[in-house]
Amino acid sequence: QVQLVESGGGLVQAGGSLRLSCAASGRTFSNYNMGWFRQAPGKEREFAAAISWSGGITHYADSVKGRFTISRDNTKNTLYLQMNSLKPEDTAVYYCAAGPNSYSHSILRRSYAYTYWGQGTQVTVSS
Repeated sequence: QVQLVESGGGLVQAGGSLRLSCAASGRTFSNYNMGWFRQAPGKEREFAAAISWSGGITHYADSVKGRFTISRDNTKNTLYLQMNSLKPEDTAVYYCAAGPNSYSHSILRRSYAYTYWGQGTQVTVSS
C-alpha cells in the first residue's frame, strides 16, 4: 500500500501561484510513476501532469503546459506541482496518484496507469 497526502491548496487570485505537495509513505517512492489529476465541480476528473519514477520524463495537459511544473524529490518521498499564472478555470480538487514504474510512459496521462490516489486538495482561483 502507498498512502498519499496532498497539501498546499487554497484560494488565490487569477494570475497568482500555488505549490501543491504530495507526501507518500508505505512503499519505496521511486518505484512509482506519479501524476496530478484534477476535478472541477460538475466535471469529470482530468489529467494535469505526470512524471516518471526517475523524474526524467514529464507530461502535461495542453491546458496547463507552460504554467505548471511537476517535480519530485525521491529522497523526501514527495511530489510537487508548481502552478503559476493561475486562471479561474484551474479551480478544482487536485489529486496526486501513484502507479507502478513498470507501466509505459505512454499511458501516464490515463487514470488507469495509477493504483493509489490521495484524498485531494482544493484549489480555488478567483477572477
